[in-house]
Amino acid sequence: MKINSLSISGLLTLNMHALNNEGSEGNYLQTRMVEIVDANGTAHSVNAISGDMFKHIQADHLYSIAGEEGIALCNGCSGFNPNRINIDNRLLDEYRQRKDVANSEIVDWVIRNCIGDDVEGTMITQNIGLTASDKPQSRSIGRKSIIEFGWAIGEPEKTKTESYFHVKFDQTERAGGRGDETGANIGQNIFHRPASSGRYAIVLNTDLCRIGFNDITRKYSIDPEERKKRAIVVLKSILATILKPEGAHRNTQNPHIVNFQGCITASSTMLPAPTVSALNEDYLGEVGNICNTLNELSPNSITKWEFKSLDEFAATIKEILNILEI
Repeated sequence: MKINSLSISGLLTLNMHALNNEGSEGNYLQTRMVEIVDANGTAHSVNAISGDMFKHIQADHLYSIAGEEGIALCNGCSGFNPNRINIDNRLLDEYRQRKDVANSEIVDWVIRNCIGDDVEGTMITQNIGLTASDKPQSRSIGRKSIIEFGWAIGEPEKTKTESYFHVKFDQTERAGGRGDETGANIGQNIFHRPASSGRYAIVLNTDLCRIGFNDITRKYSIDPEERKKRAIVVLKSILATILKPEGAHRNTQNPHIVNFQGCITASSTMLPAPTVSALNEDYLGEVGNICNTLNELSPNSITKWEFKSLDEFAATIKEILNILEI
C-alpha cells in the first residue's frame, strides 16, 4: 500500500507523570498548564505536554532504532546532539575548498548522510564552501521536519495535577532539617514535585513522501529502497514514543500508561491524511466522515484504522509496516 502521509488522533491515558514542566519557584516544581477552548466554546486550564517534548522523545527513539538498523546518521544525531549535522565536521570538510556550491547540493549531502536531519529537520547557518572571490560562503539552509506533533492536551475535568512533598534524606542533617547554606547540593533538602494523571488528546502527522526529498531541486536524493527503510524506522519510532515517552522525571515518576485509543489515517495521494483532536467527543466520527468525503473526491485514497488499546495500536502499526510502500 502506497502511503504519502499518515496521521494519528487519539487519547493517551497516563497516571502520575511529570513529563513536562515549566520550571521551579523556590523548591516547588511547576507543572505545564495551558489554556484551551472546548468544542462548546468553554475555556479551561489544563495540564499538557508540549509537542516539542514529544518530538524530542520521538527523535531520540529514531536515532536509537536507526543506529541499530544501520541507517545513516550524522555525528550529531548519533550522539543525540540537538545541533545535529551542524557539529559534523564532515560537512565542512566536504566543501571546504569548493567554490559556488549550490544550497541544493548541500541538502543532497545532508539527506544522504543522515536520517535524523532528513526526518526531523535542521537549520544550517554556518559558512560552507567559498565564494568566487575565495571568501567563506555564508549559508542559511532550512529543512522542514517531515513529522509534526501537536501538544498532548489533558481532557478538561478528566485530568488532574497535585503537588507532592519529597525530601532528600541525609541522616547527618536530620536534626537541622535543611541543606547547605551556600546552595550546594549537599545536606538534606525538601522539595515539592507535581504529578499529573488524565487522558491526553494526541495529534501527529508524518509526510512519508518527503523522506529523502530535496525541497529545492524537487527530486529525491536517495533511492526508493533507502526511503522505505527510513519510513519503517519513522513508524517504529512513533510506536516507541507512545510505548515509552521518555520525558522528564522518569527515574522516579515513570508514567503509568493505562490506555491509548483512537485512529490512524493514511493517504496515498497528496490529499492530507485527516486528523481531528480527541478533545472533540465525536472525533472518530468526524475523522470517518472526512475520510468518506476525501475518498469521494479521490477514490480509494484514504484508509482508516481504529484502535481501542495499546496492543491494538501496536498491532496496527505492525500491519501498516507489512503493507507499506512509498
